[in-house]
Amino acid sequence: YPSEFLMQKITEDNQIPVHLHVSVSLQYVAGLKGRALVEFFHSNIAEVENEELRHLTWSSVLFYKTPNVEVMACVLLSTKAIYFLLDDSFIHADEHQSDFWNKENSDCENSSFHLSCCFVLKLNDLQSVNVGLFDQYFRITGHSADHIVTCLTRDSYNTHTFIQQLMAVLSLLARTPSPEPVDKDFYSEFGSKNTGKMENYELIHSSRVKFIYPNEEEIGDLAFLVAEKMDGLTNLPSLNILLYVLAFQVNHSEGSAQNTSSLQAKTLILTSSDLFLFDEDYISYPLPEFAKEPPKRDKYQLADGRRIRDLDRVLMGYQTYPQALTFVFDDVQNQDLMQNLTLDHFGE
Repeated sequence: YPSEFLMQKITEDNQIPVHLHVSVSLQYVAGLKGRALVEFFHSNIAEVENEELRHLTWSSVLFYKTPNVEVMACVLLSTKAIYFLLDDSFIHADEHQSDFWNKENSDCENSSFHLSCCFVLKLNDLQSVNVGLFDQYFRITGHSADHIVTCLTRDSYNTHTFIQQLMAVLSLLARTPSPEPVDKDFYSEFGSKNTGKMENYELIHSSRVKFIYPNEEEIGDLAFLVAEKMDGLTNLPSLNILLYVLAFQVNHSEGSAQNTSSLQAKTLILTSSDLFLFDEDYISYPLPEFAKEPPKRDKYQLADGRRIRDLDRVLMGYQTYPQALTFVFDDVQNQDLMQNLTLDHFGE
């Protein structure tokens, strides 16, 4: 251990997304290759001697206790646990939530020693994994509020790869088998579903960890919510959600010594007639079993919405992934004017 193929794969995956800022300590980790990376894992991170590193990915993460702080992490999956290697600045996240992203750690500037904190979630404590819409993110749930983490991969391939690797590792766990299911009669089978809502698709792994996938009704609920935000101008049956993607909105702050741009996480939803930006709560829904009250904010909060017919042009950058897009809209004073003319003259 480990095989050449595994070391090559982990080395290829050990790349920080170019659009996100990380501390010097994590940059050091990203510079490790092959055997040096495996040795670093065993000497600095691994908790027991005989565990094997199986997968590595870089992702933004959110914790249930600090839902407004998105932090970059190196996520390491071994045969015993999932390790989240975090920026040292995350320790102060509660005090500096607003300037968390741009905080420079001056204490470490002239020091050759850099600290990272590591959050550990043992596989034996894992209870469920919720996969987000279109595999844009996934939430790992343990036995308490301290053990709920969302990985915002913003990439369906990375999500799929991690889930596959996690299932493979969970298959190695020796857990006591579940008790035999009790035969249910007709009434208990069909009478208990009084919520009026279809349950999400659940896959119960042999390790008894639940993998929960969204069903079609989530898209229906989202379409209904979007239609509400459009003030009922659109016929709901004809409203199709064409695209759902987790993105960043770029805010340029000019006038400073150097023009800086901050990234704000947004959910972009494209329908057949409108373009929306939502602030989405990726960590609180669906509610964990131990939650005593609903979260303070709704899952989706509208941040901006524009009609496609007002779109003037789309500017595309020439850099590689992630691609920057600028949407330029016409500034129409009376937005309802065009809508009413269309309804009167071209349709019922």
